[in-house]
Amino acid sequence: MNEQQFDKHLHISTVGEQYGFPKLAHYHRYEPTPYSGLEQLFASYQMPDNPVFIDMGCGKGRVPIYVHHKFHIPTIGIEMDAGFYTEAEENKRSYLQKMRAHAPIKFIHTIAEAYEIKSRDNVFFFFNPFSIHIFRTVIHNIWKSYEHRMRDIHIILYYPPYDYLQFLHHGTPFELLHEVHLENETNINERLCVFELKKSLEYGETHSKLFPVSSTDISN
Repeated sequence: MNEQQFDKHLHISTVGEQYGFPKLAHYHRYEPTPYSGLEQLFASYQMPDNPVFIDMGCGKGRVPIYVHHKFHIPTIGIEMDAGFYTEAEENKRSYLQKMRAHAPIKFIHTIAEAYEIKSRDNVFFFFNPFSIHIFRTVIHNIWKSYEHRMRDIHIILYYPPYDYLQFLHHGTPFELLHEVHLENETNINERLCVFELKKSLEYGETHSKLFPVSSTDISN
């Protein structure tokens, strides 16, 4: 199916070009995640046990709705833009009406770094939604949640920026678990990378690898 057909199948409206400029300097403008990339990812990648899927910068809600429809798991979308959040809620309403069922899909209107990571949250999706400064803060928040409850945690990056990759590789205990090079793409950056933090790691070992996030990281 193409983009329009996927939207029609889910009874939602998320197709469109990039538009809108964020009110905060460190956030990037909206662009929907291609369904084709999601299909390729989940054809070869398996989420951890009891997944709760979080989309950081969910726009109109495409990815949380798609993931719920495919796996019937709890999904959460975090969105800072009030207009997109409203559209995401409308898409959820339309999707649930079509499916004639209650579904654990939730959208939250807030900035990503303000979202309080829950102890069950364990899969985090990023389609280059904001700068490395915000990304570091969000990863630090995920780490703090891991300190309270150790568990397998996955970070999924679509079209991963170089600075995201460098930070995860060299500034955190996350390790590359899986990589998908998208079909019919010649740009090496057109890929999905999945990083994993294992609950089996020793606390001291993991803690010593984490890059500290300071207040200056999010102010520059």
